[in-house]
Amino acid sequence: MSSQHSPAEPVSTPVDGVQVLGALSPSRAGDFMSCPLLYRYRTIDHLPEPFSPDAVRGTVVHKVLEDLFDLPAVQRTPEQARDMIVPAWDHLLEEEPTIAEMFGGEGPDVAAWLMSCRDVLDRYFTLEDPRRLEPAERELYVETLLDSRLLLRGFVDRIDVAPDGAIRVVDYKTGRSPGEAFEAKALFQMKFYALVIWRMRGTVPAMLQLIYLGNGEMLRYVPDEQDLLATERKVEAIWRAIRLSQESGNWQPSPGPLCAWCAHQAICPAFGGTPPPLPPPVTAQPDEPVTPPLTAPMTESLVEPQG
Repeated sequence: MSSQHSPAEPVSTPVDGVQVLGALSPSRAGDFMSCPLLYRYRTIDHLPEPFSPDAVRGTVVHKVLEDLFDLPAVQRTPEQARDMIVPAWDHLLEEEPTIAEMFGGEGPDVAAWLMSCRDVLDRYFTLEDPRRLEPAERELYVETLLDSRLLLRGFVDRIDVAPDGAIRVVDYKTGRSPGEAFEAKALFQMKFYALVIWRMRGTVPAMLQLIYLGNGEMLRYVPDEQDLLATERKVEAIWRAIRLSQESGNWQPSPGPLCAWCAHQAICPAFGGTPPPLPPPVTAQPDEPVTPPLTAPMTESLVEPQG
């Protein structure tokens, strides 16, 4: 089962003297937009979810692409990346030994699955030449506190900075690129990160780049201040909706195509199930400053969400 500990907690900084409203990541905001009940199950109930081969593949590929840039540029080759797959897999097993349970029985064959990781990495090299890149940051934790006292935070796969200071935000997805009707949803995560970086550094990123390794395509977007201000308003509206659901205890499901991949169908009212009782709320004293995990933990799994 997936870990319920947030990798943000070791690096998240306390907001000294500020009573924050809560903390929100792009993944959890996306959960609520897709299905408020899914947000509840993941963020409030902390229900475990089984690992999936696709999601774990994403984590292994991300680890290889992160570590690849630790090497001298001349060594960043497809052959070297392939050699890094098994060590990345072993590292993940050390962190989450129960991942091994998804293999064997009716699960996929480990050797064939590792070969699928190789295929995804090979596709990366058809899109970029890492020997010509020197990222400024990789797997960067970012956070900013909005004027509304809502804390935004998350992890950015890669940040490139040009000689003139222009910032490019890069995210790897091991799934296929979305159709035009779903591009806006895909870009929301990137605009979220761009908003945080703008608030942190005072510079609007010059380029947002999604690299889809499932079918070897890129999605690029050039944001501006109006884009990011609109994203800020959207994020705050999402948070207000989350708070309304918290206050009312009303977390409605949103049935749709993604339900086929949901781990919680058995307890979903849309499929005839019954949600468990809500856990008691965790609250702070009225005058007590709180750190983000107390108000709204970002319970991201160590396993990369499938994109």
